[in-house]
Amino acid sequence: MLNQKHIETELCVVGGGLAGVCTAISAARHGVKTVLIHERAMLGGNASSEIRMWVCGARGKNNRETGIVEEIMLENLYRNPTKNYFLWDSILLDFVKREKNITLLLNTTCMDAETEKGDFSHGRTIRIKSAKAYQMTTQTFYTVEAKYFADCSGDSILAPLTGAEFRYGREDAEEFGEKTHVQKPDNMVMGMSCLIQGRETAREVKYTPSEFVTTPSDDDVANRPMDIYDSSENFWYLELGGTEDTISKAEETKEKLIPLALGTWNYIKNSGKYRAENWDLEFLGFLPAKRESRRMCGEYIITQKDISEDVVFPDTIAYGGWPLDDHYPAGYYHRGTPNTDFQTPAPYCIPYRALYSRNVDNLLFAGRNISMTHTAMSSVRVMATCGLLGQAVGAAVSIACKNEIAPHEVYLSHIRELQQLLMADDCFLPHFERDISALCRSTPVLNGSDELKSGQDRANRIYGTEVCGVKIANGAAVEYRFNSPSDINSVHIVFDSDLDRDTLPGDFCERGHVTRANVLLDSPQMYPPKTLCKSFTLAVTTESGEKELLAVDINRNRSYHLPISEPVSSIRLTMNENWGGTDKTALISFDFC
Repeated sequence: MLNQKHIETELCVVGGGLAGVCTAISAARHGVKTVLIHERAMLGGNASSEIRMWVCGARGKNNRETGIVEEIMLENLYRNPTKNYFLWDSILLDFVKREKNITLLLNTTCMDAETEKGDFSHGRTIRIKSAKAYQMTTQTFYTVEAKYFADCSGDSILAPLTGAEFRYGREDAEEFGEKTHVQKPDNMVMGMSCLIQGRETAREVKYTPSEFVTTPSDDDVANRPMDIYDSSENFWYLELGGTEDTISKAEETKEKLIPLALGTWNYIKNSGKYRAENWDLEFLGFLPAKRESRRMCGEYIITQKDISEDVVFPDTIAYGGWPLDDHYPAGYYHRGTPNTDFQTPAPYCIPYRALYSRNVDNLLFAGRNISMTHTAMSSVRVMATCGLLGQAVGAAVSIACKNEIAPHEVYLSHIRELQQLLMADDCFLPHFERDISALCRSTPVLNGSDELKSGQDRANRIYGTEVCGVKIANGAAVEYRFNSPSDINSVHIVFDSDLDRDTLPGDFCERGHVTRANVLLDSPQMYPPKTLCKSFTLAVTTESGEKELLAVDINRNRSYHLPISEPVSSIRLTMNENWGGTDKTALISFDFC
């Protein structure tokens, strides 16, 4: 008899990619007891060291994702200057392990679920009672009983296990009125990739391929110009399996992808076309990166029209901005360009109603499996966007737990609360502003500007202004003073983390990505953005005198949202230093409620 363990919790998150990590952290920080189940040894999913897809997100100036995603990125810039993938893995692990409300189960595969049928609120007919998982390393079966479940597995494993409604494949233009090249609906999807990465060395390195490699022909690479000296070359187009079931045929597809990946390296090394004599194979992915499989059916299905027409949803909880990047199902063997590249409004809105099931009472989801059409998914699927979705799901569960309500009732009665909670946690929501108290708006900012209390934590086209806070001399205090002690709930601070990464070294691709594909001898080392405040103190004056709320000497965070538990007669922020060593430090927001 193998070990059996039972855990009771409030939220069970299945899947530890970036969406699942952000879901668990968000929920845990708001007091929700959370179990995070992940079937691999390291977190990160497609972004982890064993797969190595880039974390991409919204394109366009000043559109980088903030919140938990930016926290992780800034920590990586500080602790991982060479973009070492194993340090990246460890940073993701650190972020999860530091949350006391998270129980992490690695090497653990969700394999079953117990449900109950009934007439639940708002037409739901199923409720999940527990999920069952097997931990390979300890030969232990876990039964996780929870009030809420979040499927962040990518493949939507809880769909077949619970009866949650889902979609698979491509819709035609008629069903949702979309602009798509698909003539009739089918079961084809985007394919999977086993990536390769190279490292430039100081001496010649030979490569002798095995007999089973699939070396491409000149025709095969005609529309896939490879360049190992280009920082943007990550071999994403080594892609197969879209014409098959990407779940049931995953192993068969992998057996084709690995020979193709090694054959591609053989072509680079031995064709004499790529100046690759001194290059060594740094990495070969044995676990395919999957782009698409099941998509859950939620209260709302996002379409290409919603994205392209820049629909503003009243229940906006996140945003996207990646192109409509639809990979042809034949993948590598599709003649012509391997994908579409239709630009989207950036940022465009994503509604909360796409993040919870329309037939399962207590099921939410985040990642590439949310409720959307295939064409919409071609944009929403990228991992930085998925991280935002995860943070929204975690925050929504915290509200549901507090009020003992279903996810749909958060939409009906608490959507503004959810939006304000997300913005307080540094998530940007297009067309929405953080609440600023009347007292804050009427109180002058000494040594500052009213730009610091706009409720808009970045300059963006949505707001029609390029003003982004103010620059303050190091050591000079920015301060609010009140005529008498006043009750303040919280203080909000946002520093400038250089969302466009203009102050980092290297080219556009190097500055923009948290990890690196091929490593050159002169690949730059990273550091925190020069605009970011490095050292600061936040103090208040109470009836008993001055009180220091927070002092940080090595700051890596963009935002702080701090509670205040007693009446204060002043709030004072002093920035001492920035990472660039200049005499003034940028401050985007400093306000209170």
